[in-house]
Amino acid sequence: MARRVLDMTRTNPATSETAPLSVWELVAILVTMTGLVALSIDMMLPALEEIATELDAPRPNDRQFVVTNYLLGFGFAQLIYGPLSDAYGRRPVILGSLILFMVLTTVCMLANTFETMLVARFLQGCAAAACRVVAVAIARDLTSGRRMAEVMSLSMTMFMAVPVIAPAIGQGILFVGDWRWIFAALLASAVALVGWLFFRLPETLHAEHRIKLSVKTTSAAFMEAVTTRLTIGYTMAAAAFFAGLYAFLASADQILSEHYRLGEDFPLAFAFIAAGMGFTSYANSKLVIKWGQRRLSHGALIGFIIISAIHTVVLAMGIDSLVVFLLLMAPAMALLGLIAANFSALAMEPVGHIAGTASATYGFITGVIGTLLGIAIAQMYSDSAMPLIVGQACLGVLTLLFVLITERGKLFGIGETSDGVEATAD
Repeated sequence: MARRVLDMTRTNPATSETAPLSVWELVAILVTMTGLVALSIDMMLPALEEIATELDAPRPNDRQFVVTNYLLGFGFAQLIYGPLSDAYGRRPVILGSLILFMVLTTVCMLANTFETMLVARFLQGCAAAACRVVAVAIARDLTSGRRMAEVMSLSMTMFMAVPVIAPAIGQGILFVGDWRWIFAALLASAVALVGWLFFRLPETLHAEHRIKLSVKTTSAAFMEAVTTRLTIGYTMAAAAFFAGLYAFLASADQILSEHYRLGEDFPLAFAFIAAGMGFTSYANSKLVIKWGQRRLSHGALIGFIIISAIHTVVLAMGIDSLVVFLLLMAPAMALLGLIAANFSALAMEPVGHIAGTASATYGFITGVIGTLLGIAIAQMYSDSAMPLIVGQACLGVLTLLFVLITERGKLFGIGETSDGVEATAD
């Protein structure tokens, strides 16, 4: 893995000199690209009530749409960026989308009605979608199998640090300014990222591997992605699992700030939950080469279901406190670090030759289906954590069902070779 990345160079547009890209800079670039997506969600969380109040949101739960509209746009637009990146390369697509992101962030910052904010957030999510599609496609351009899972896990480790600190950053900004300053900070971050990518990001898709942009080729690539058993199976599994995460993101502010009465201390509890995801993502990067994607992700999924079921029983017994919530939610969400990168790597493994479109298909299905299911659960909030926890338990079972169907009833890597590829490919 390391040599393939280290050997990739391109001409620096500013100096016309060769600019080598190390493995760790590649990981840092992938982290920053996906980190911008996370910042756009998590920095908003402490400001949702203030945004809804100032812009006259009709109902208390409508504040959730500031998050979920962004997630919906993020899911929908990935179908566009996949074919574009396969046809024109990764660099022009990501740079162009980030410029669009900067424009829409400015619109959000200047919004004076709640409707304007929701439309702008949807479109901002559409622009940010390229960060995820291109990041996964770049990783797939340079790596495969367990090595790809390793790179994605290293990226995910740093990416998971964002939810730990982003709400605190947002809350800190609110101490000195209003919610519009948060969008100003996002704008500055996007400007810095564009500069870094312009001077340092190599084009990882060679000209001979590009797919001509046409309805026929795009449709063929899309159909291949949705009819490849491993790809569509783990895509649907990820969609079901991520729905629980999106429901938590949408309702976390209300559950922690209002139900458990944390108020401005909400970022501390959120960071406690998110920190476990960062730890397990790092652990996954070390364990995946030895144990494989299936053993780790399948075991973590079963653990998630067990913890969520226990949490449901505890709440049903009337035991509901902040301490109990954190002690059960933190380990459950920490298991995401052993699932997310591995599900993505497993889904992408058979379709490396159409990495952009396949990544876009994965992101579209997981984003749209996951967000819609997450919205349905989050909108049930009524001063109780029960809808979220029951929803996550049910979604965990649904995820396991998709995995069982995909693996023909076999779990934990049965039928997997030492390099992480299925012994009997479809």
